[in-house]
Amino acid sequence: MSDDHLPLAGTAVLLRDGVAGLEVLMIERPDRGSFAGAWVFPGGGLEESDRMPGAELVDDARRAAARETAEEVGLAIDPDELVTLSRWTPPTAPPAGAPKRVRTWFYVGAASDAELTPSAAEVVTAAWVQPGAVLARHGRGEIRLYPPTWVTLHGLTAHGDVASALQAARDAAPGMFATVIRERVFVWEPDVACDKSVELAASGPRHRLHAEALPWRYEVSS
Repeated sequence: MSDDHLPLAGTAVLLRDGVAGLEVLMIERPDRGSFAGAWVFPGGGLEESDRMPGAELVDDARRAAARETAEEVGLAIDPDELVTLSRWTPPTAPPAGAPKRVRTWFYVGAASDAELTPSAAEVVTAAWVQPGAVLARHGRGEIRLYPPTWVTLHGLTAHGDVASALQAARDAAPGMFATVIRERVFVWEPDVACDKSVELAASGPRHRLHAEALPWRYEVSS
């Protein structure tokens, strides 16, 4: 069955230049609801107000990302300034306890240094953080991340400032991540193990996140 029937969501990966380098806005979710207790980027599901007649779904989700950012942390951002970064489709058989299946578009953009006003109902903590520092905390077991967040943070570690990260997103085609889970290894095209009849250890292209133990390990063949 096609995944076109799945609900749609938009996520905003907002960046700023900090004193020690690139920083990204992240929020800690409450211990309830979707992504309970996890650190994520602002975002949420598409609402009717996000839809425009004749618009592409990717643009509807872009408006959802901007609206949710305003609702969750009080930052007003122009959806037209958000650059499409990736699309994530969950596995057909998600593990127990995983959030409901939703296709999510990620967008990256620059944000002002306006004061954050987190929503008490949706946010425990909101903070500007360095991507590498968040991955290190996760690797020590101090915080919870989901694979789309982890992979996005990993990609941001390649950039020293906002201009570099935004230019890279503009120059590249959006990443398309249709997730397959193999023994706590998250696999995406063109990985050979996307075909579940193929052994994980089989030779061939690699695009996978090893989540069997901390710290997680990202493997991408050149």
